[in-house]
Amino acid sequence: MDLLTTLVDKGLRREPPTRAEALAVLGTSDDELLDVVAAAGKVRRRWFGRRVKLNYLVNLKSGLCPEDCTYCSQRLGSEAGILKYTWLKPEEAAETARAGVAGGAKRVCLVASGRGPTDRDVERVAETIAAVKSGNEGVEVCACFGLLSDGQAERLREAGADAYNHNLNTSEGTYGDICTTHDFSDRVETVRQAQAAGLSPCSGLIAGMGESDGDLVDVVFALRELDVDSVPVNFLIPFEGTPLGEDWNLTPQRALRILAMVRFVHPDAEVRLAGGREIHLRTLQPLALHLANSLFLGDYLTSEGQEGKADLDMIADAGFEVEGAGTATLPDHRRETVAVRRRGAGTELPPNA
Repeated sequence: MDLLTTLVDKGLRREPPTRAEALAVLGTSDDELLDVVAAAGKVRRRWFGRRVKLNYLVNLKSGLCPEDCTYCSQRLGSEAGILKYTWLKPEEAAETARAGVAGGAKRVCLVASGRGPTDRDVERVAETIAAVKSGNEGVEVCACFGLLSDGQAERLREAGADAYNHNLNTSEGTYGDICTTHDFSDRVETVRQAQAAGLSPCSGLIAGMGESDGDLVDVVFALRELDVDSVPVNFLIPFEGTPLGEDWNLTPQRALRILAMVRFVHPDAEVRLAGGREIHLRTLQPLALHLANSLFLGDYLTSEGQEGKADLDMIADAGFEVEGAGTATLPDHRRETVAVRRRGAGTELPPNA
């Protein structure tokens, strides 16, 4: 296909597709699926080889969220049968993190429900970050606590956080259909605050909420415009007791096409298999490793993931390898961008330095 040849050539040059080309990827047939995966796999291998980065999620505070995001089991008014608890103590979080690191995870994602942290919450989290890092040498910490207020991103960076996650989830045009208690611009602003503070920006999407192909392309290009380093691709987990509890709109083939489109738009960024991969990709999960270079190990916020050993076996059987703690995830040019953010504007290295 001329389309795929063009997309591979662009991806190897770090050039994004046009919007029409991205839409065309989503419009390919099941008969063309393996060709699409093979093409996007060439781009993935150019920038990340056959490495798979493992991430581990620690849920510090569960449930009781005042926001009304329709996809979320922790939302205001949710009737989903989930655990609800307040903040884990720093030593409890560190102990949980150690299990993930022992399984091969090099990044620990600390997550808490709610609209956003108070300044007291940020101080509490600072203690947790210190505890996690002291017990797990070399581990990366990504914080995910909702919308940030002025100065909070800087405080998290000072506390030792390496990255901040805040997903855009869906397109700006359809955001009001899934949430009314905050809007798309609030999420964009939090990603920008994290980036400005020197945190590596991590932001992604949720597919399967009834969105159109155009919505998917719009949100993926919005993430490209924000220049995020990591793009988690979540597939809706329909929780009973939530407004989207009956929405099963994905097939394994569509999930793979979505991942391929994300890879073509973000050729040199970390693309992560996130929530819902097990129930939507099912037996085609190994093919997704040719598109994504990162995945969550173990459970998610309020749902169980695949057994860790099964993930490790899948990676090995598919001919990939777990990325070691001493190996940098991002390509050199993108790592330099992260370093400049940390040092501050005006610290760019001269050409050919």
